[in-house]
Amino acid sequence: MSDFSLFRSFSSRQFAVDLGTANTLVSAPGEGIVVNEPSVVALEAVNGVEQVRAVGNDAKMLIGKAGDNIRTCRPLNDGVINDLELAEKMLRHFIGKATGGRPLMFRGAEIVIGVPAASTEVERRVIHAAALNAGAREAWLIEEPMAAAMGAGLPVEDPTGSVVVDIGGGTTQVAIIALKRPTYSISERVGGDKMDDAIASYVRMKHNLEIGPASAERIKHEIGAASSTAEGMNIVGHVGGRDVTVGNLREITLTQAEMGEALHDVVQQIVEVVSRALAHAGPEIASDIINRGLVMTGGGSLLKNLDAVLRDETGLPVSVADDPLTCVVSGASRALKEPEYRTELHAASGAI
Repeated sequence: MSDFSLFRSFSSRQFAVDLGTANTLVSAPGEGIVVNEPSVVALEAVNGVEQVRAVGNDAKMLIGKAGDNIRTCRPLNDGVINDLELAEKMLRHFIGKATGGRPLMFRGAEIVIGVPAASTEVERRVIHAAALNAGAREAWLIEEPMAAAMGAGLPVEDPTGSVVVDIGGGTTQVAIIALKRPTYSISERVGGDKMDDAIASYVRMKHNLEIGPASAERIKHEIGAASSTAEGMNIVGHVGGRDVTVGNLREITLTQAEMGEALHDVVQQIVEVVSRALAHAGPEIASDIINRGLVMTGGGSLLKNLDAVLRDETGLPVSVADDPLTCVVSGASRALKEPEYRTELHAASGAI
């Protein structure tokens, strides 16, 4: 990228951030999404003091493979910051990448960050503080379901109701939106991470094999499914780990049908969250929802057959957004650029 291009892109110094449990995305004016990396930090103990060894992709590569003096951690859990200092360092690192290695360009910038709809005032203060401490002049917060709906292209400004189901790494959030506001929203701490845990637990219980979180995530992406079907017996994947009975290393073959069994309880939790949200739809909005259905966003929405399961359980049309992984950051970026949405940003961060 040329210096002129960087000046053009960052002269307005506005950034949108999806600070997610699993991944962090940063969008910059004129460039779109410039950072999309795991929300992971690797710490190395040097003379008894821990220092940041790696962040993002480089840190994720060290999970389960580093020595005793290196540990990896996530500064966020279930969409909420659990380590402010590390979150600040991680955000600084990603902003540095977003500015082409020119972090000074971030000083005095405006930033909008997606926050879980169910986050408390204290949790929002922590996220707000992390952005300011990273160098931002002004930090705005926008609720993630609202940002996801905007990023998915839903007509959030219409008086008719829309429903977004945002399934992230740590949470599933469902919101009913009309006239630029959620009329009802609900959040449950279930998402992609719980899916990975369920797969690892299933493999251990059924096959006596202990696998790591990275392996569980990989097999989920390769053959994961929200339901067990006969056809799924013919779709297979391979995963290796340690035999818990004798300690040997071995590899097994898993079927997609088994993935449906492993993920059954997690999928039912997601169905329950959606059902609870729909129960709070007023009569007029209910009519809109029947016609428009639900739109799924977030990485968890990519789980095979999850849309079909929700369709069967709710009796409503269900679709997946065109680019579900980037909906929150795209919506946050749109909200920051369009003046009519600034009131919504003020409202979301008004408790700060």
